[in-house]
Amino acid sequence: MTPTPPPLNSVASWAVDLMESLGAPGAGIAIALENLFPPLPSEIILPLAGFTASRGSFSLLEALVWTTAGSLVGALVLYGLGAWFGAERLKRIADRLPLVRVADVERAEAWFARHGGKAVLLGRMIPLFRSLISIPAGVERMPLGRFTLLTALGSGLWNTVFVLAGYGLGENWHLVEQYADILQKLVILACAAALAVFLTIRIRQGLRARPAR
Repeated sequence: MTPTPPPLNSVASWAVDLMESLGAPGAGIAIALENLFPPLPSEIILPLAGFTASRGSFSLLEALVWTTAGSLVGALVLYGLGAWFGAERLKRIADRLPLVRVADVERAEAWFARHGGKAVLLGRMIPLFRSLISIPAGVERMPLGRFTLLTALGSGLWNTVFVLAGYGLGENWHLVEQYADILQKLVILACAAALAVFLTIRIRQGLRARPAR
């Protein structure tokens, strides 16, 4: 007996309504907004796009093309925001923040200069970082053509996995979300651990730098 899928939450209902109203372009719009507002989860929208395609509302190819186009549009908006913000403004802000140094920003710039291509490509396939990686790419003014190509490739791979999963699972598309949620929690834990290490090192450095009384 096929298990009954759980009722759609508000995000899923909104995405379904958008896709039913606009077809495949609706899936693209939903993913573009997901890039700009990360609380909108692609792990729900993409399998739903695949499921909707399996019902014949639009083709699987249309689902893949439009969701990848939506990812690219959202990423380009964030790239533009990063380019407008700029590295110098970021350094001025870092100089005013406790426990953060301008040298940290400069090291991040040097790292991005060496590994920015891999960061953009792989970052498009990591929860939370999928949207955020576009901002430092803009700050560092990565060549727009290169950024566009890498973003399209990374987004295309990520979207294909989730759209195909939703297409294949049909009514059970929601099972994809459970595994994606585990991955997201692991990423959050890794980020929290890295932040804890950074703060511990920086606080110790600050204590050593204090003059002895």
